[in-house]
Amino acid sequence: MGVGRVFVKDESCRLGLPAFKALGASWAVHRTLAEQAANGEEPAPLTLVTATDGNHGRAVAHMARRLGQRAHVFVPQGVHPRAVAAIVAEQAKVTEVPGPYDDAVCLAAEAANAPDAVLVQDTAWPGYERIPGWTVEGYSTLCAEIDEQLTAEGVAEGPDLVSIPVGVGSLAQAVVTHYRSRPTGHAPALLSVEPEAAACVLESLTRGEPVSVTTGETAMVGLNCGTPSSIAWPYLRAGLDAAVAVADADSARAAGDLATAGVSSGPCGAATLAGLRTMLTGIGAEERRTALGLGPSSVVVLLSTEGTAANPHATTDH
Repeated sequence: MGVGRVFVKDESCRLGLPAFKALGASWAVHRTLAEQAANGEEPAPLTLVTATDGNHGRAVAHMARRLGQRAHVFVPQGVHPRAVAAIVAEQAKVTEVPGPYDDAVCLAAEAANAPDAVLVQDTAWPGYERIPGWTVEGYSTLCAEIDEQLTAEGVAEGPDLVSIPVGVGSLAQAVVTHYRSRPTGHAPALLSVEPEAAACVLESLTRGEPVSVTTGETAMVGLNCGTPSSIAWPYLRAGLDAAVAVADADSARAAGDLATAGVSSGPCGAATLAGLRTMLTGIGAEERRTALGLGPSSVVVLLSTEGTAANPHATTDH
């Protein structure tokens, strides 16, 4: 691909769960419960309500169980039964929705209006922004770790490009915030990667405004989102250098290659390698590499946001 080194940020085991989502969910739940306790009264157990394509809901349910709270998780059509079973195993109530992710989010928001219930969602919209903001803060830990780990590998100046899988864009918001907030120093190029069946950020960037898209079926279930988060969008518009949509077959091939290299990565995590290949190989690759400021000594970081255990669609036999 014409670069020097490629690192993979392996999130196949995070806080006992097979995906990075536990970073955001744990911090958002902590802040939510701390706010309840700040009133000075012994708070009653809450029902933490959320919608999910799999990993976020499992992380919220996991935190609820550990902290003595209840969880109610809305799951859209297309999520594998084993992913649903993993959420149920965390003692959560699960409601399966006969529609896409955006429908599940709407139903979860309605359910959170019940007494002693609170919505812990990783996407924002006007009027619902504080808890998604806490989720993004939790994700930023991942970026701090990348800096420390690259320094240990002798890359003190940081990466030259970071490839980010994007659903609603909350993780990408955390990455943009981290790398664009430095007053001085090296700033990497940032690449967003989405499924062809749910490229809402790519479409929004193309149009210059946030738009919703009709999603289709994809093995990259955790990225199957039709609307960018309202708080993420300004950061994505201003901070991303490139965006690409990839096919399921390319993600599957990338997952197989990562498995060969010893990295457990589901389709969503492997999408970042598929996106990098799309950008840096084939017709027009030289122009794209130049536009991104990449050369033979460049350092690339791929965010592999889930292990194969997080996505039952994933296999290592490709």
